[in-house]
Parts: sequence; structure tokens; C-alpha cells
Amino acid sequence: MADLERLTEVIEPEAQALGFELVRVKMVSSEAGDGGEALQIMAEDPATGQLVIEQCAALSRRVSERMDALEEQGEVLVAGAYHLEVSSPGIDRPLTRAKDFANWAGHEVKISMAKGYDGQRNLRGELKGIEGDTVAVEDRKAGDVFLPRDQIHSAKLVLTDELIAATQPLDTSGADDIEEEKADD
Repeated sequence: MADLERLTEVIEPEAQALGFELVRVKMVSSEAGDGGEALQIMAEDPATGQLVIEQCAALSRRVSERMDALEEQGEVLVAGAYHLEVSSPGIDRPLTRAKDFANWAGHEVKISMAKGYDGQRNLRGELKGIEGDTVAVEDRKAGDVFLPRDQIHSAKLVLTDELIAATQPLDTSGADDIEEEKADD
């Protein structure tokens, strides 16, 4: 299993050097259909809240070069073969940072709490915001709920007409020109 904290330490400066903010670093099942793993990097341009194709490609190149350099020095960041997937967070984006819970207040959200959380594990409703480290949600079933952010396993926006209307149009120019690369172990 990859050390996501270490990967974030390596990836975040590469994103920042391009003027991007890192949204999430996660190991996921690859969508390439080969049953392998993928290192998924979500980042955004703070000016637009998205990355266009050229920006994804630039970040992918920087991260690949940095990881290759570290692996040449003997540091194994991801054991075995994996795919590198760099993307914009999309309209129904994950909420991972405190500012995400503040910026997207008023929109519908799905939240799964961490195992061992003492309370309702899955919630869906209107995100009310964040104060300190407490996320407020008006859950459809439970009403107003206040959640410790460190107990949230995952949170994402729900695709609604209101969310689409509030989101800048995504730029898909160049999408047909993307070629996927596979990193070898």
C-alpha cells in the first residue's frame, strides 16, 4: 500500500509550482480495465476551480518526473505498476479541505463517516458550512447534524441543477488528444 501522506508531500509542491491547489491524492482501482491500481491526483486552478486538459498534462509530467527521480534515488513511493490519473475535481467534487466545506455551503452533499463514528454513518442533505473543525449538514432524515471533520471518511457534492448552475462551464478542448501513460515498477 502506498503512503498517501508521503505522496502528498511529493505531489503538492509540484502542483503549487504550476499555480494549482491539490484537492486529493488517493490510490484507486484503475479505470484502464487491467485490474491494476491508479494513483489519482485531483487538483484545481484557484482562478477557475478546475483544470483543463493542458493543465492536467503539465501536472502529470511534473509529478512523473519527480517520482521517477525519487525512485532512482531508491525511494519506492508506489510499489508495483500503477497508472497515474490527473484530473480536475469535477462538478460533483469531493470535499477534502476545510475551505471546500465553506465554499460549497448551500449545496447538497453526501457524507460517509469513518468507521467507529458514534452516530449516523451516512448522511445526505444540505451542506450548511464549517465552523472550526465542525461541519454542519441539514440531513434529510436526522435534521441538523454537526460532524467533526476528522471523523469524515468521504464527502462529495451531489450533482443537482442548482450545482450545475453555480459551476463554471468546464473546458473540454483537447480531450480527444489525451494519451494515457502507464508507469512501470
